[in-house]
Amino acid sequence: MVSIIRYLLVLNQSLLAQIQYLLKFIASNINLYKDEELPNYPYKKLVVDKPPIIKEVKLLNYKELLKEHLMSTGKEIKPVALRKDSSIPKDAVCSRCGAPHQYLYDNNGGRDQLLCKVCKNTFDKNTKQFKVSRIHCPYCGRQVDLKHSRSTFNVHDCRNKQCSFRHNAYAKLTASEKEDCELHPEKYRLRYTYREFKTDFFKMDIYSLPKNAHTLQFRKFSPHVMGLCLTYLVNCNLSTRVTARVLREVHGVSISHAHVANMAKTAAIIVKPFVDNLGYKPTDSLVADETYIKTKGKLHYIWFVLDAVKKSILGYKISSKGDLEPCMLALRMAFDKFKPFIQDKIQLVADGYPVYNLAHLLFSMNQMPFKLIKVIGLTNDDPVSTEHRFLKQIVERFNRTYKASYRITLGFKSDEGSDFICSLL
Repeated sequence: MVSIIRYLLVLNQSLLAQIQYLLKFIASNINLYKDEELPNYPYKKLVVDKPPIIKEVKLLNYKELLKEHLMSTGKEIKPVALRKDSSIPKDAVCSRCGAPHQYLYDNNGGRDQLLCKVCKNTFDKNTKQFKVSRIHCPYCGRQVDLKHSRSTFNVHDCRNKQCSFRHNAYAKLTASEKEDCELHPEKYRLRYTYREFKTDFFKMDIYSLPKNAHTLQFRKFSPHVMGLCLTYLVNCNLSTRVTARVLREVHGVSISHAHVANMAKTAAIIVKPFVDNLGYKPTDSLVADETYIKTKGKLHYIWFVLDAVKKSILGYKISSKGDLEPCMLALRMAFDKFKPFIQDKIQLVADGYPVYNLAHLLFSMNQMPFKLIKVIGLTNDDPVSTEHRFLKQIVERFNRTYKASYRITLGFKSDEGSDFICSLL
């Protein structure tokens, strides 16, 4: 007992010494009585600039370039004459023409940039793959530079100080804003910016079937029981447990709620191809919106694209994130119903979510332009919202109808479960 008390006293003394050290550190390094407020800049709204100029650069063969230079000038391109030991590794080759290290210069004093003497290509010695497509500013024509690399996209901006985009943006600033821009340039957007997404949304599969398919070989129950399950589950908007109880008490069919869910899953797998590929013949007026559902206790997004005239569901997608990918897939599913696609005649009404601006840009770059109309907020504060508010209300009422059928589930336990129910609605 005495040893335990002695150990606790020693531990208490060590903790007091650490607390005293931290108090001295705070008193000497942190001013707790500073009256100046920390800067609290508002978030910048997402602004999407017009599409860039994308130039394709062809790959070359250094042997053919050497022959062409010899035939045209009568002189050979000799290897680089080194005056000191080279920092270029012997396995380095030009990323564009494949020239070996004998034809490569150290272009920036040992900072990893190389210059090919054959094709005049500059590249990083750690980069093995040559980038075929080059992104150029649509205002000045200069190649844009990489600014940020995110998980799903790269941010490029134009560093040309003589770019017309920069001059026009700077001219719109007031005199006080120009003075503040010299001190805090991060608060102002003066450069052309483009987001290059790493995923090709136009090559992704939009009609993939859910996993865990079940067979239609009914061993214990007949197809009639499956019809009763779907009637109570989908048409009558009952949960799987209530459906199993109704079948047991009304029809005398002893079935578990898990078997009811499996039957719904089987029906969803059968119905989904017919629902997705039905000849809808949609009109040129579409509405889109996103809402929330719970899966595994966490909020997920569900995206809907509806025909504003026929009230039919043309595109839908469920995702765990509210980023660009599910929005693009839902819009692709909707636009796929137009055969052929009607350029510049399709009108899409959506809210102020910024991903619709990015989707509009990507579809325009892929030769699928459409007209995007944004209804902002809950009140008609601008003429556009006043004119198209009734179209936005169509998808909002649909969301309430969907939530009424979803609410009985108290959320989904898996991503597949939400896909199955969405396919059956």
